[in-house]
Amino acid sequence: MAGQTVPTARVSVRTLQDLDELGQVDGLFGEIWGAMGGQVAMPVNLLQAIIHAGGYVAGAWLEGRMVGAAVAFLGRHDGVVELHSHVAGVAREAQGNGVGTALKLHQRDWARAAGIGRIAWTYDPLVRRNGWFNLVKLGARAVAYYPNFYGSMVDELNGSDETDRCLIRWDLDGKPGGTGPSPGEPVRLLEEAGRLLEVSDKHRPLVVDLEAGGSSAPAVLMCQVPPDVVSMRAKQPGLAREWRLALRQTMGRAMQSGYEATAMTTDGWYVMERPVG
Repeated sequence: MAGQTVPTARVSVRTLQDLDELGQVDGLFGEIWGAMGGQVAMPVNLLQAIIHAGGYVAGAWLEGRMVGAAVAFLGRHDGVVELHSHVAGVAREAQGNGVGTALKLHQRDWARAAGIGRIAWTYDPLVRRNGWFNLVKLGARAVAYYPNFYGSMVDELNGSDETDRCLIRWDLDGKPGGTGPSPGEPVRLLEEAGRLLEVSDKHRPLVVDLEAGGSSAPAVLMCQVPPDVVSMRAKQPGLAREWRLALRQTMGRAMQSGYEATAMTTDGWYVMERPVG
């Protein structure tokens, strides 16, 4: 499957084998995350080993320049083989051009061709735009919440924050793209659902005193996250820390009791439901 190409608008995506291109992936990830202290994000020897072992490494080009890349390896959970997408990133100046979507669609097609039925990855649930992309644009769902999953990560995007992550599971038997709540749905959901966390008028986390789980818990729970926690980490790290702990206390607790995040509203409310069956 090397060299397989999937174009999306002006974006071209293909799997990689050339060592020079693998070096570009490593450099690109360093630019995106702003790795500090001489850390190497994805050294060429590791990328080559992943490819040799049957994993996935792809690059995305826009106007002749590599502006995105994704790396994934095979995993197994509950006896099911899946593709675990360890890292995917888009250059900051190229964001908003469909590069991330093109990478994920290419990854989906690669997995299907390999006989793999689902893809999993982790992401920071405080980053609203990534939650929207995963749950609404791709139609995946968040099935678990892991506090401080990676430990300390020294880069510009994570800062000094703890690395709480949600596990995304993307079943590949349907078409990508979730519908998300309809235009009038957020109002109805807020009236009927249990609200756990919301953004106050001072942008602080407002935790609602509502027990998650149990037979009397609402069928739907909702948590709201701030618009741009990455900027908040740089300018107000203390406030970002408050948000981390508040989301862990609410969304994290709800997911540990069996809820899954299935959708997100345009104003940053996670919609969490108990899986059926």
